[in-house]
Amino acid sequence: LYLGDGYIINVTPVDEGPPATFASAKSVFSRKARVRMQLLKDVVGNDTYHINNKYDGTYAPLPVEEIIRRAEYLIDQEVSYDLLGNNCEHFVTLLRYGEGVSDQANRAIGAIGFVTAAAGAFSLLGLLRSRSRERQY
Repeated sequence: LYLGDGYIINVTPVDEGPPATFASAKSVFSRKARVRMQLLKDVVGNDTYHINNKYDGTYAPLPVEEIIRRAEYLIDQEVSYDLLGNNCEHFVTLLRYGEGVSDQANRAIGAIGFVTAAAGAFSLLGLLRSRSRERQY
């Protein structure tokens, strides 16, 4: 969440060390995160970034003062983290709109559901095929 003056509030893995490049990989396995206020340039390094208010058409943003007040209250606090149910996008959208949503997580859940269904179908086909062979002998 961009605060202005080059600062952001974000969630990072609790055990995050100095290299920011490992933060994303660590977040996959973390169950807890710490809310931090950091310089945007320290977080993104040389990576590109863009403003993402993609839910503004669906959800009404809270007043800026309210968003910042809520975010600043959480600085240095430990919060629960779950890649699919409570990730960094959920965190920011909860602050901005009062509702935690994440298309990233929804897409991942959909992909997992598809893979699970496909694996189940292939398993069923394999079982039916093996039973068919057993009957022939």
